[in-house]
Amino acid sequence: MRVFLLGATGSIGSAVLGGLADRGHEIFALARSDRSAGKIIQHRATAIRGDIETPERWASALPDVDAVVHMACEFSDAMGATDRHLLDVLLARLESQATKPRFIYTGGCWLFGDTGDDTATEETPFSPLPAFAWMIPQLQRVLDSSAVDGLVIHPAMVYGGDGGIFRRFARDAVERPAVRVVGNEAVQWPLVHCDDLAELYALVLERAPGRSTYLGVAIDGFPVGRIARAFARDIEIVSADDIALELGEWARGYACSQRLSGSKARRDLGWAPRHRDPEQGVLEFRT
Repeated sequence: MRVFLLGATGSIGSAVLGGLADRGHEIFALARSDRSAGKIIQHRATAIRGDIETPERWASALPDVDAVVHMACEFSDAMGATDRHLLDVLLARLESQATKPRFIYTGGCWLFGDTGDDTATEETPFSPLPAFAWMIPQLQRVLDSSAVDGLVIHPAMVYGGDGGIFRRFARDAVERPAVRVVGNEAVQWPLVHCDDLAELYALVLERAPGRSTYLGVAIDGFPVGRIARAFARDIEIVSADDIALELGEWARGYACSQRLSGSKARRDLGWAPRHRDPEQGVLEFRT
């Protein structure tokens, strides 16, 4: 397939880029800097210069493609408006193609809110973190669009590769006297390694029926305190208010205690995550 990637050099995108290239797909990827373009070219992919804030500057130069994988998000107060404008322009461009492409939209586990001890599935109603509520009409727009065959993946908390969610813990372990945990140590995070998630994106791209949604979850729920203590002995508990003041309202998601199931993807697509020990992932990241 000829596949266009948005967010190809992020924590998720880097793994998806490498995985799809290894499977023989022809990749085009958006690059907002020379550094990003260099990473894309290293995978024998074609870099298209531009950013998600101004899609009108590059959409007309996009070649006809068989699929689009959207993994890009600016973590700012403007991220909802940015995504709406991006889809306005990109869906109009894709509608002009002779053939209808597939379009994978990336949602997120924080759209399901705090699940407590219940385990959410694709059928669970959304209860989004307010900072990400804009994403629900956007993903529904993709699923309902006549311009594309829409698909949605909701990744769990992603680790591996360049660190993903572990980067903040690793930075705290070096720069602070204690590693910060938001809420309390018993907060549970659903987890997935970036390489396993990349495999799921490929399977959805190649096999999933249109209008399908999948949770990209390898570990239903794992106590965040165990992850933090794998980085350092000393833990500091901070409030969701404090982390939101530091990073933005979106960061309240770190306090969400969740259990999510990836059984649909395993059952329907044959997805078989290999990384099931996040504490081992900490050791790999630290070395």
